[in-house]
Amino acid sequence: MHIKIKSLQEEDRPREKLMNKGVQYLTDGELLAILLRTGTKNKNVIAMAQELLSEFHNLAQLARASASDLQRISGIKHDKAATLLAAFEIGRRSISQNHSIDKQKITSAQQIADFFIPLLTDKTVEVFIVVLLDSANHIINHKQISEGTLDASMVATRDIFKAAIMHNAKSVILLHNHPSGNPEPSAADIQITNKIVEAGKIMNIEVLDHLIIAKREFTSFAERNLLQKKYKM
Repeated sequence: MHIKIKSLQEEDRPREKLMNKGVQYLTDGELLAILLRTGTKNKNVIAMAQELLSEFHNLAQLARASASDLQRISGIKHDKAATLLAAFEIGRRSISQNHSIDKQKITSAQQIADFFIPLLTDKTVEVFIVVLLDSANHIINHKQISEGTLDASMVATRDIFKAAIMHNAKSVILLHNHPSGNPEPSAADIQITNKIVEAGKIMNIEVLDHLIIAKREFTSFAERNLLQKKYKM
């Protein structure tokens, strides 16, 4: 597609269409075209956007792409890839922040899941996070402990409790994702959890739960009775 965007009727240009009709009237390709801004000598920006959608099938799959994945498309260089990655991350964070857990009293695993599912659903590697709570089960902070293939050596128990001590946390909730989409705890998940629970007993810092996020699903160790303690109501 060699036709320049400026050659199109004004109502067919993505930016003008957005401003005149509203963002809800744009197609997925038109929204992408606005982010990409320009095409190449042989391909206008709308054609480039359609090529992205064709390659990745839909926006959900495109949002999971890495910078190198994006740059396999002709005309997508560093700047365009960075713009797309930033846009999708803004979307994830805005959804998550709509379920903000700051200062909330946590009484269920669902509250934690609602906040972290948007942040972790598109991750292609495993991320381990600790959520820190005060004596009334209010969220103090949360901290990423590790990233990569999850095993006992990757999850440093000392880092979990160092964060807890620094923030004067009285209890913690553990959380990690399964990029495979399977929410069932593995043998390694159970081994790691038991190790951290035992360390918490020594530190007098209670482990309330361990959540596994798998796409849009989650598993709670507490709800499965894999932990002795329950959420405090």
